[in-house]
Amino acid sequence: QVQLVESGGGLVQAGGSLRLSCVASGRTRSMNAMGWFRQAPGKEREFVVGLYWPFGSTYYADSVKGRFSISRDIAKNTVYLQMNSLKPEDTSVYYCAAGDALRGSDISTDRLYDYWGQGTQVTVSS
Repeated sequence: QVQLVESGGGLVQAGGSLRLSCVASGRTRSMNAMGWFRQAPGKEREFVVGLYWPFGSTYYADSVKGRFSISRDIAKNTVYLQMNSLKPEDTSVYYCAAGDALRGSDISTDRLYDYWGQGTQVTVSS
């Protein structure tokens, strides 16, 4: 089993920045991909960004390209989501997820992930 704990959410004004962290523990060696998803009230959960270990590939939703970036600190078993130029429409609960046997083409499909964090709220005021 893998446990994921997110942190770093909060309230920020439009145009501001936040960095979310996701610390993984447990059987982390089984993981081959991690992703960030978000869900706003009344909306479905949506893919934000993913990182696929085998090739170090990153994948971004069109809505966040050029503004968000994902990075990984292997020694700390931590993945970061740097969010810049935040917009009110970025307001959501952000979830970290990890998978054991994802393919790069699966990175944006939430049902294929095996482990999920509890979520962290990001609120962007206008």
